[in-house]
Amino acid sequence: MSTATRHSLADLLAIMARLRDPERGCPWDVQQDFSTIAPYTIEEAYEVADAIDRKDWHDLRDELGDLLLQVVFHAQMAKEQGLFDFDDVAHTISEKMLRRHPHVFGDARYANVEEQKRAWEDIKAAERAAKAAVHDDSVLAGVSRGQPEWQRAQKLQQRAASVGFEWPNHRPVIDKLHEELAEVEAEFAADADPARLEDEIGDVLFMAANLARHAKVDFVRALKHGNAKFERRFRRMEQFAASEGKTLASLALTEQEALWRRAKAEER
Repeated sequence: MSTATRHSLADLLAIMARLRDPERGCPWDVQQDFSTIAPYTIEEAYEVADAIDRKDWHDLRDELGDLLLQVVFHAQMAKEQGLFDFDDVAHTISEKMLRRHPHVFGDARYANVEEQKRAWEDIKAAERAAKAAVHDDSVLAGVSRGQPEWQRAQKLQQRAASVGFEWPNHRPVIDKLHEELAEVEAEFAADADPARLEDEIGDVLFMAANLARHAKVDFVRALKHGNAKFERRFRRMEQFAASEGKTLASLALTEQEALWRRAKAEER
């Protein structure tokens, strides 16, 4: 680590304020708003998760800094509009943590982790009710629309399960997944319009998320493994083709499939 003067959070806030200065700042930073920065915020959160997955702690430090910058960026834009500032953000989350952990910062006592989880959900439900512009007493109220859709699917399923709307095990979920796939196949056979096909494929993806939840498998991690497996095998196919002085694009599909089977068998 550098022996130069260590910068503080106050320094970072000052740097962002300067970057956003209309006269002396960076033209790109000055042009941004909440909506243009939001995609970068999501991307940086994924970069943090990736560094953790790779156990690259040096990279994790850098990625956490990038994610913190996103918070500082949004807070600076909010300050400029008189909405709130970084101190308000820190105060709000501190209050929330104190409120949601009465067993740590108060006198509450829970018999076990499950009881604590139920209390946590009760506290969150009370918070949602307190700030709701329109009263919504649905058990699904407050499931954020800002999270990735696969995650929203699992949250909706978890909420429904909390009142008993749940299959007893994975078997009916697999049966339902087959049913949804059959409906997709039927739409293809009927030469369905894109909207109907999109709807049916959405049902398949929803059930896939449900199956992962029943299996207690992390949906993103499972997909990440699937992506990595495909990339690894495809790159091996390219190597096989290159060893024969060819490219994949020059091969027929049947030849490409043969290379795929060869790459797959090699891993066994």
